[in-house]
Amino acid sequence: MKNRCEAPIGVFDSGVGGLTVVREIMRNLPNEEIIYFGDTARVPYGSKSKETVTRYSRQIVRFLQSKEVKAIVIACNTASAYALETIKKELDIPIIGVVEPGARVACETTVNDRIGVIGTEATVHSGIYTSFIRRQKPDVQVVSKACPLFVPLVEEGWLKDPITMEVARRYLEELLQYDIDTLILGCTHYPLLRSTVQKIVGEKVNLVNPAYETARDLKKLLEREGLSNPDHETDPSEMNHRFYVSDAAEKFNKFANSILPYDIDTTQEIPIEEY
Repeated sequence: MKNRCEAPIGVFDSGVGGLTVVREIMRNLPNEEIIYFGDTARVPYGSKSKETVTRYSRQIVRFLQSKEVKAIVIACNTASAYALETIKKELDIPIIGVVEPGARVACETTVNDRIGVIGTEATVHSGIYTSFIRRQKPDVQVVSKACPLFVPLVEEGWLKDPITMEVARRYLEELLQYDIDTLILGCTHYPLLRSTVQKIVGEKVNLVNPAYETARDLKKLLEREGLSNPDHETDPSEMNHRFYVSDAAEKFNKFANSILPYDIDTTQEIPIEEY
């Protein structure tokens, strides 16, 4: 069982957004090694069909399994919405997504029972956040808004750009008409725009970051399954985290080093269609 506990955790996303989940796992589970795959050749997922996203997710899961991971985190709201339940039935290792943790915390946070959700078109149209929220609090009013331009703006690194502020304002002003007191950042790219979003919605609206909540849920899952890596005194920066993408490795590497707790040396490109 010791070897199993020391196996890495697989994390995947459509691009760089899932690095917000990796960042939280590094902070909250410093003993766990991570293998990350970003599908940078096929980003974004938010405008693609359920069938396509499920096919992509299966390919990535097969790749991660080839690295003998002990658990998988779908660090992508769209893939969590479209593919998680299907893939969960096909796997013999634990797999979790980012939607349920965020929905649960939003229900615990709201006071006036008015929750906003921002995400990709696919996540919003799937209604998955509304579904999870209503299961816990049937009377909550959920207002959703697709913000498709946020992903390319983040991928370009335009986190503090005036254009990003203007786009965010146009998306979010509509939500504020519903007097929401809680807003779910329903795409893993969006925590990177947290300060911009907070400026627009104001301090009275609580922002829920599913990346952080997912890391907490992962910790509980590993403990429950007896898969936690024992404590050790290795410097976190010396952990053998590995990063893979389907395209543009150098650009990914630069972006990763701008948001992760410590720099990564290399990112390797993988022909993911072969899996």
